[in-house]
Amino acid sequence: MEELELLIDLHKNAFRQGPGGDAETEMAIDLAGLNRNVPLNILDIGCGTGASTLILARVLNAKITAVDFLQDFLDVLESRTRSLGLEEKITPLCASMEELPFEDEQFDVIWSEGAIYNIGFNKGISDWRRYLKPGGLLVVSEITWTTSSRPSELQSHWDSEYPEIGTASSKIKAIEDNGYSPVGYFVLPENCWLDNYYEPMRYNFQAFLNRNKNSEEAQAIVKAECHEIELYEKYKTYFSYGVYVAKKLFS
Repeated sequence: MEELELLIDLHKNAFRQGPGGDAETEMAIDLAGLNRNVPLNILDIGCGTGASTLILARVLNAKITAVDFLQDFLDVLESRTRSLGLEEKITPLCASMEELPFEDEQFDVIWSEGAIYNIGFNKGISDWRRYLKPGGLLVVSEITWTTSSRPSELQSHWDSEYPEIGTASSKIKAIEDNGYSPVGYFVLPENCWLDNYYEPMRYNFQAFLNRNKNSEEAQAIVKAECHEIELYEKYKTYFSYGVYVAKKLFS
């Protein structure tokens, strides 16, 4: 089995495919100043199985286009959407975040939790901007240094995994340089990593290995995930996800 298929198998039945939390999604909604009664057209990019999508649909008067490039994840989202009676509010779409099939200035809000790293923060906020109406809001979470310096072991890991990792000030500068006005920023707390993401994943490792006959490829994925968890537990004061909210200034 190929690595991507194994990763899908590991993550598709998880409620979250990255750090986050229901309360933090609602905090971002409030920070963005979104009126919960006004009709909104929202694009959720890299939605996974829909942890944040379902919160947006539940608390906002919104039509949400939920995009992910993995149909397996969207199948789970569709099932959850039906079980909650939210079919009229959520439209899943299988597409690449690099080739989105939308008109310019189509959306009031672009939302992306834990996914922009797939395209890169700078490219994502630049490329996606055209889909926002003037005055529209961008809400993205991005891996972020929370200190000005950090241990070399941690620096080396993230330089290899995601060289665009940076401090909040560098991310906010990129936001300003790309035609947005920063509205606000906050850091995801520890429970969003451990309780909501890492612990459920760790709990499922053995079942994942059993399903895949304890193959070397499956073992390698578990080993890599365990290493990432260990680094977080050891160095969690140095980094987290930052949630960034910004407003598009002009066309």
